[in-house]
Amino acid sequence: MKKLIIASAIASAFAGQLVYAEDAAPAAAPAPDHVVAFNVGVTNDYRFRGISQTRLQPAVSAGADYTNTPTGLYAGTWTSNIKWIEDGVSSGNGSQEIDLYGGKRGEISGVAYDIGLIRYYYRKNGWPVSANTTEAYGQVGYGPAYIKYSQAVTNFLGWADGSDGSNYIDVGVNQEIKDGYILNLHYGKQVVKNYSTADYSDWKVGVTKDFGMAVVAVAVVGTSGADKTSAGYNFGGKDFTGNTAGVVTVTKSF
Repeated sequence: MKKLIIASAIASAFAGQLVYAEDAAPAAAPAPDHVVAFNVGVTNDYRFRGISQTRLQPAVSAGADYTNTPTGLYAGTWTSNIKWIEDGVSSGNGSQEIDLYGGKRGEISGVAYDIGLIRYYYRKNGWPVSANTTEAYGQVGYGPAYIKYSQAVTNFLGWADGSDGSNYIDVGVNQEIKDGYILNLHYGKQVVKNYSTADYSDWKVGVTKDFGMAVVAVAVVGTSGADKTSAGYNFGGKDFTGNTAGVVTVTKSF
């Protein structure tokens, strides 16, 4: 549930917006055809679609990405510690999430697009129905605004057979407000197919700033699901993990 790579997400949101005067400095050298990038991150609470994956505790993440610049094709991997599988089952530890993804990005007449597949893999997860999930996604963006649609092509995050086809809509804006500070606004809607009691909405209001040495993001996140403890979001009887809270994330890309 690759959510901590803030630097690349913000860069994508602003791609193509810069305009240079005729007397500006000479253009930078073209980007290389093959780009490999790495990232590490730390957060006080790893949230995925508004739900804490670490039971409101810190997480450390790391990832790697490859991009073929001429074609826009990309692939990557990302990993983080988690707790929700440990909370929900007695067998297996399930304390690590590994994401594998690939797709294609580009721009047509000023409209950015991104389509691909992502696999959420949970080592040693012991759910009766495997929590491992594959989603297809598509995103379009114009200026600072974007909309993204994701749909599970397998059973969804441990929900029983028939949850394939579950979907998530993500709408947001990443708008620079002053001196490199970027306002982040997000609204999402999760639908779990054939399990409507598990449907909920989530939201985020935050600010991101690239300080050179690292990108810092501060946000308030929450969900509509304060009553979802009966729908599986309390993970083994623990406190509900979608309550409104502050999240601070520091990411370094290199």
